[in-house]
Amino acid sequence: MLPSYLNLSKKELKDRIDRLFKILENCRLCPRKCNVNRLKNERGYCGLGYLPMISSYHPHFGEEKPLVGKNGSGTIFFTSCNLSCVYCQNYEISQFRIGKEISFEELSDIMIELQKIGCHNINLVTPTPQIPQIIKSLSIAIEKGLKIPLVYNTNTYDSLEILKLLDGIIDIYLPDLKYSENEIALKYSNAKNYFEIMKKNVKEMYRQVGNLILDENGIAIKGLIVRHLVLPNNLAGSEKIFKFLKEEISEDVFLNIMDQYYPCYLAFQFPEISRRITEEEFERVVNLAREIGLKRIYI
Repeated sequence: MLPSYLNLSKKELKDRIDRLFKILENCRLCPRKCNVNRLKNERGYCGLGYLPMISSYHPHFGEEKPLVGKNGSGTIFFTSCNLSCVYCQNYEISQFRIGKEISFEELSDIMIELQKIGCHNINLVTPTPQIPQIIKSLSIAIEKGLKIPLVYNTNTYDSLEILKLLDGIIDIYLPDLKYSENEIALKYSNAKNYFEIMKKNVKEMYRQVGNLILDENGIAIKGLIVRHLVLPNNLAGSEKIFKFLKEEISEDVFLNIMDQYYPCYLAFQFPEISRRITEEEFERVVNLAREIGLKRIYI
């Protein structure tokens, strides 16, 4: 099964890229809609300009098993983020913006390098503020022989307009469903209307790729993988998220319930999140997902 992007004509892919870069003139790549001209290196909330900016890239073996396989997920960590999570475990990259600007050609070479060393996919971590740059680089990489799936690894604070432009390009959507209460999302991530925006985005992702499909070796080739990080004191609002998945997406959605929260960055300024989760808290959330009727739970 070929990656979705290889089924697009050169003309269609170029049209998508042109439309994405037009959006950069008055940037609305995410719900913040800063309306700065990033083609002229004006900077908005994410602090990014015209060129792609990355922190690192390598085969990653800490992702979900269907992504990692034998040779790892070809992970590219993009610098910056459109959220400001006070507990971010990658805050040096997301908040301090440690990384370097590279050319589109260099980014395409990174994709090819990850493929050559055997990675099963190209895993785009925090792609939302850099999607035009990524897709332009993808078009160059296709000419160089790229032929492995693209993973869109996101905090789900995305623009529905942008996601629709990615239809037929992204093979695997990997959204992190962070909160079900908007006031919590605003407090800890400075994200307005997170739950409503997240739900619309996940519906669009599912419309494009459906439930997760694996090859004969158990490697993901297409579909939706949902992540949900358990927070202390049930601050993620897991029940509403699981009910949304069951009722409006699919009982067979692949759901990774994550237990690796630990306080870092600014978390110690908030007593309610200044500790790890307990084993009981995690078990409660997992059992809740099962009781609600979700069938493909990964822990």
